[in-house]
Amino acid sequence: MAAAGPRRAALAAGLLLLGAATAAAGIDYRSVGDGPAVLFDAPSVRAVRQFVISPGSPVEVLTEVQGWVKVRDSGGRLGWAQAKAIDARRTVVIMQEAAVVRAAATDSAEAVFRARRGLILELIEPAGAWAQVRHRDGLTGYVRQGALWGL
Repeated sequence: MAAAGPRRAALAAGLLLLGAATAAAGIDYRSVGDGPAVLFDAPSVRAVRQFVISPGSPVEVLTEVQGWVKVRDSGGRLGWAQAKAIDARRTVVIMQEAAVVRAAATDSAEAVFRARRGLILELIEPAGAWAQVRHRDGLTGYVRQGALWGL
């Protein structure tokens, strides 16, 4: 049992290094294209279909293999999508029950609109603790990053 301590320490150190490498590399977020994306349990159209992600939804890209992309959605579900179904444009999704989109990146700015959980917004750019976003109706504003997934 004495060897278990050093093994655990080595495993913990390895996990810390992996986490640091992932953070340094950055997370790759993209969006589902104009049509829905079917996610499979393996990178093949013959694999088991798991679920469908709505057009415009943000996804985290984990890896890419020969025309396939392994992604994670905002609910944490994993699956493989054909690369052609995933777009480089960036969107975010509201994760709180409600979030206020403001005219400027400050809590005292006028509210432009209120967004409910699940609303998908185009990401214009991150701005410190805020993100500038655009609603599909054209309204733009700033929302606190803590209310969003996909950054």
